[in-house]
Amino acid sequence: MRMIRAVALAVVAGALVAAGALYATGYAPWRGSALLGGAPARTAAPALPEELPVCTAMQAMGSEADWAELDPDFAAGKKALIAEDWSGAIAALKLAALRDPRNPDILNFIGYAHRRLKQFGPAMQHYQQALTLNRRHRSAHEHLGELYLLLGEPTQAEQQLALLEDICLIPCAETGDLRRAIDAYRARATQ
Repeated sequence: MRMIRAVALAVVAGALVAAGALYATGYAPWRGSALLGGAPARTAAPALPEELPVCTAMQAMGSEADWAELDPDFAAGKKALIAEDWSGAIAALKLAALRDPRNPDILNFIGYAHRRLKQFGPAMQHYQQALTLNRRHRSAHEHLGELYLLLGEPTQAEQQLALLEDICLIPCAETGDLRRAIDAYRARATQ
């Protein structure tokens, strides 16, 4: 009887580990196939950063009390982001990145500040670095999708939205933000 229980427990544990691995790697073969093989999307003039809805994640960064235990440069960078001091945010966050170069949040925030300064190359680089460190980083996928809209590549933005839908499983703020940005882009394209 003990042997049967042990085998059953091992099978259940193995199934949970396999399911967790699939979830963690983001493997979903059914997702995004229509985006990859369909007709090319109609492109419009790239949107201006000011025309896109503001990312709600940037508005809801918390208070200074929440940052008490953060790296002081990371905290200063987040304050600068909230104040829309994009250059100040980049300077502070780059100092934080020197101490914590494998932090995808820092890289994502640096990318966001570069994007708001219309420095699209550095923004793309930082988003991709963040996603290399954490391929399920919701905010980096959202911001990368918004960057693709600014570059006039709505199909790429829709691919980021599909990835977010896989990651979130249920609607999350990042999915809603990117969906609204895509809808605004499409509305502008039909004008």
